[in-house]
Amino acid sequence: MIKNISLSVITLMLLASCVSPKVYKELEGKYENLKKENRKLSRDNNALLDAKNAAEYEFKQLKEAYDETVAERDRLLSDYTATKANYDNLKASYDALEKNSSAAIAKNSQRNRELLAQLEAKEDALAAENERLEKLKRELEERSNRVAELENVIAAKDAAMTQLKNAVSRALTDFEGKGLTVEQRDGKVYVSMENKLLFGSGSWAVGTEGRKAVEQLGSVLAVNPDIAILIEGHTDNVPYKGSGQLDGNWDLSTKRATAIVNILRENTAINPENLTAAGRGEFAPIATNDTPEGKAKNRRIEVILTPKLDELSKLLNEN
Repeated sequence: MIKNISLSVITLMLLASCVSPKVYKELEGKYENLKKENRKLSRDNNALLDAKNAAEYEFKQLKEAYDETVAERDRLLSDYTATKANYDNLKASYDALEKNSSAAIAKNSQRNRELLAQLEAKEDALAAENERLEKLKRELEERSNRVAELENVIAAKDAAMTQLKNAVSRALTDFEGKGLTVEQRDGKVYVSMENKLLFGSGSWAVGTEGRKAVEQLGSVLAVNPDIAILIEGHTDNVPYKGSGQLDGNWDLSTKRATAIVNILRENTAINPENLTAAGRGEFAPIATNDTPEGKAKNRRIEVILTPKLDELSKLLNEN
């Protein structure tokens, strides 16, 4: 039913002489929302990386404080040992003098009390440093565990995206050398399909071979529900000169992205909430537009697969 409705809508759009201002405004509003969502995802990703860097910096600071405290503790322990040895020597001298002279006994008794007071002060200082050292050690362990948790989650996400990239590559192996590439960078998987695989010149109707590629991609995405799927349409810098149905390259790129979304939505196992369509016109080229080869590379659909970062957000929000 949905497929028949979609075909009817596309047919009406092809027959119409121009896009109504209302529809254009709606598409423009949706595009702005998609831009905002894309910027938000970028900010969220940068915030997570900043949080990880901050945690690592705090871990380094605590480690330095811990090392300084250990050195201070060792110095106090050395002072304490030296004072204890001095006290023991004086105690022995005191015991010897006790037998010979009451005056000497009184003098050494005063010195002995002074040394005992110093010794007690050293013991108190050492105990305080040991307590501070234990506190820093606990904080250091907590920070270390937090950094390890963040690193484990990020590593797990990277491993999952590597598996997804491999699964997509296997599913689309029949289209290698036909304008399709799959690569992984910055924690995301990018599936790039040149227009020669998908569309005719100036058209947003997906051809048979292109539909097959999108459907096979959809079969992989259907079993990965925790992946956000952004479909971007791109053109070269040649102004659109077709009929009045489109308002330039930006409109064409948006309709092409939406056409890919509509095919993916035919797979009911894909959550529509994970899908986003965006048109970028000629403003995000990957090659020069001064050569036919470069223009061909720029006329493309990019499917950007991003892991959802709910688990990382939860960790970062914990006290």
